[in-house]
Amino acid sequence: MKKAVTSLMHLTGAFAPFRMANRDKALILTYHRFSNTPADGTTPARSFAEQLDYLTRNYRIVPLSSLVEHLSNGERLSSGLASITIDDGYADAYEVAFPLLKRYKIPATVFVVTTFLDRTDWLWTDKIRFISSRSSLDDLRGALSDLIPEIDLGQHSSRSSTAHLINDALKKVANDRKQKLIPRIATALGVQLPDVPPAEYAPISWEQACEMNSAEVQISSHTATHPILTQVSDEQLRAELLDSKKRIESILGSEVSLFCYPNGDYDDRISLAVCNAGYKAALTIDDGLNEFDADPFRLKRVHTNGNLARFIQCTSGFEQFKNRLVHAGRGAAAI
Repeated sequence: MKKAVTSLMHLTGAFAPFRMANRDKALILTYHRFSNTPADGTTPARSFAEQLDYLTRNYRIVPLSSLVEHLSNGERLSSGLASITIDDGYADAYEVAFPLLKRYKIPATVFVVTTFLDRTDWLWTDKIRFISSRSSLDDLRGALSDLIPEIDLGQHSSRSSTAHLINDALKKVANDRKQKLIPRIATALGVQLPDVPPAEYAPISWEQACEMNSAEVQISSHTATHPILTQVSDEQLRAELLDSKKRIESILGSEVSLFCYPNGDYDDRISLAVCNAGYKAALTIDDGLNEFDADPFRLKRVHTNGNLARFIQCTSGFEQFKNRLVHAGRGAAAI
């Protein structure tokens, strides 16, 4: 029902007034995975092409670095500015997204995890997905109940939902403990973890990163190992920020000034550390548009899930307007 209503609103042009009303705010879009055919958790190539076509007709798409420069200077923004970002640096960013970005002549920024591209490690959330999908045990909950009692798997039978619940729980524990738990979870579920990421979780290569960076798809930092930064020590925080920056700069031969918080987790300590590490801006996953006086180290983004009608609803500012009304209504009801 909700999808039908959204599609009807799109067809009747109901989102256009919201897009026009928000023309003086900067839109930053966030993507993660891509696929040639529809798959859970990915943006299919056809959908991405539709979104790029819509964006080129209704926005002026600029490199994120240019947008950040305007925001950092507190300058009034030109009308209808938008930037595209892609998190993590999976191989499908090169294989699926990059050809379409080149076709439409659109700049973008890819935030990469440097040990991931080095292939000395892979994303810990993917390790849990791999373990959950490969285990031959029927009762994953029973196998994990003693090891991680704080994780309530409930009655979820889907392997993907189980992985999601475990990942959500592990995001809340100290990074050192999490790193020790993951191999123990693999052992408990009878799975051998590969040292390098399997093909389904593979990263772009550094050669591909250089090619993309030379074609207006800027490579920037998403830490060295993708930890939840609010769960690491000051020492590791500094290493995550500096090591990734230096590694990318050594490969590309150019300055890296943009950063993206893993999982969107940040606080005052993290933001200050990012600034002190020499970055000029950092992106969150906080939903919304950015005004000219936005904090460059807490930039908001708009997520890109759903069909084209849903995409237009979210990018227009209607979604944020609706959420404010819901929030205000709940506040009034509580009085």
